[in-house]
Parts: sequence; C-alpha cells; structure tokens
Amino acid sequence: MTRFGYTMMTEQAGPRELVDHVVGAEEAGFDFSVISDHTFPWLDSQGHSPYAWSVLGAAAQATTRIPLMTYVTCPSFRYHPVVVAQKAATLQLLSEGRFRLGLGSGENLNEHVTGEGWPTARVRLERLEEAVGIIRALFAGEYVTRHGRHFDVTAARLWDLPDRPPPIGIAASGPRSSALAGRLADLLVAVEPRRDLTENFDRHGGTGKPRIGQLPICYDPDRAAAVARAHDQFRWSLNGWKVNPELPLPASFAQATAHLGPEEVADSIPCGDDPGAVVEAADAFRRAGFTDLALVQIGGAHQAPFLDWARTTLLPALRAA
Repeated sequence: MTRFGYTMMTEQAGPRELVDHVVGAEEAGFDFSVISDHTFPWLDSQGHSPYAWSVLGAAAQATTRIPLMTYVTCPSFRYHPVVVAQKAATLQLLSEGRFRLGLGSGENLNEHVTGEGWPTARVRLERLEEAVGIIRALFAGEYVTRHGRHFDVTAARLWDLPDRPPPIGIAASGPRSSALAGRLADLLVAVEPRRDLTENFDRHGGTGKPRIGQLPICYDPDRAAAVARAHDQFRWSLNGWKVNPELPLPASFAQATAHLGPEEVADSIPCGDDPGAVVEAADAFRRAGFTDLALVQIGGAHQAPFLDWARTTLLPALRAA
C-alpha cells in the first residue's frame, strides 16, 4: 500500500467537529480522507449523524490539499441518482478536483426512512447499476432522459460541471458487487481485507485501478480504555456485511451484538498505542491487493490525540512498513 487516509465518521461527531478533524488530518499528513453518509448511527452510543454532503462542502473550503471521498453514498433510495450527480459535480468544483464519489447499494439502517421497503441484495445491485449509468451520462454533459426498470429521468442536465468528473468507486462485499465494480467503477471500495474481492474486481475489468480498504482502530495510551470504547461504539462491525445491510435501527445492532464482549472486539480491532498492531492489521489489506487504506479512529472526542500520534508515530511506521 502506498496511501493512508483518514475517515470522518459522521456517526460519532457533529458537523463542525468533523470539519475540524479533517483539517487536522491534512495537517497530520494523511494522503486522503473519506466520509460516511448515514441518517442513523449504528449504535446509540455513537450519538451523531449529520448530513455528510454539507460537511463535505465545508471541508472543501477548510482544506487545501487532502482529497475527499464519500465512503459510501447510496444513489438509489433516499437519494435519486440525478441528485447525487449534481452534488458530486458541485463538490468536485468546490474542492478543485479533490473529490471521489464512492457509491454502494445501501444499508437498511439509512435507506428505510423513505418507506419504500428493503429489497433483496440482487435488486439493490440492479438499482445501483442503473444509477451509475445515469450519473455517468450526466457527468458527460448530456441531457438525460431514461425510463429504466427502477428510475425515471426526464431531460436532466448538469449545468455546472468540472473539467474532470469525479472518479467513481463502488463498494464490494461479495462476488456480484466486486464484479459490478470491475465493470463500472474507477476504483474498488471495501472494508474487509479479502483477496477474493480484489481478484474478482480484476477479472471483470479492474486491473490497475485503485482499491481502497478501511480499518477501524482505537488509539488510547490506556489500552483498557481503548478496548472499552471500541466495544461500546464499534462492536457492530463484527456482524459482517451479510448481516449489517439488513438491520433497520441502532437497537437492532445493539441486540445483534449483545453477546460480544470487549476482548472479542479487541481481537478484531487494534486497541491501545502500539503502532505495530496497526501495521500488522494494515498488512492484511496489502496482502489482499489493496493500494490505499483509510483509518477510522473510534470515538469522536478522541480525534486530536489520535491525529498527533498519527503524525509523529503511526504514519511514519505505516510508511516504513
């Protein structure tokens, strides 16, 4: 891996704090940043969920160097693909070419708010594929009229377009989504260090394209405090991505993870202040064929000490490895 990124977790901090965090990440020397796009946190203890696109607009003005990216936006339920295309083109202009549009098939947790029900994974991927086609056509400057299986578009056009459209990433968690990413995306997005995803991405056209992974960690000089915080706020991540997209509310995630103890979480998430543990976890992504890795520091109130540690200790260790 050659690039290490910072994650703005909208589930664990308010909008002004998130902008402060990404400014700090730029100053600390991170190579890029990503942001989650939710209407709910996974667990009540996380406590936040501001509108990611407003935060991105502010971040584009508050920073000068660090790239920005959605990780990820669903363009096929609460957002219509035409609206996503307009938002993404505007962000690319505001950031002067620093934006990448990460897309995914969605989570019930966020998309249930429209009241349309939650279809099967196959239908969600069909909707994503159709949405990407609409977004690409709008990025090309066309008037777009389409009456597809899932979306109707009538004489849509983007009037403010960047010279270079935002690259599109597609999130993958299995063979169908990684194949879709290989065919339609400029980069792969994933949260698990799985070689089967990168290899299938390659088989379907992804060879040579970036692959971005994501790794949660919980930095704290007091390891016990880090383990407790990771368990309190991030145990949901151990469910895996066959389960997580189906759960509708934070209470569902709390119930699904009630059996998990703190040390079980610590077995999967590096906790404490040992950079070697993070380097080892990051290496799993490198071995799986990922080129980039976005780090998540668990705990909205614990970003400043993490960013200082990242600047002085963690990023040098990751780059040396």
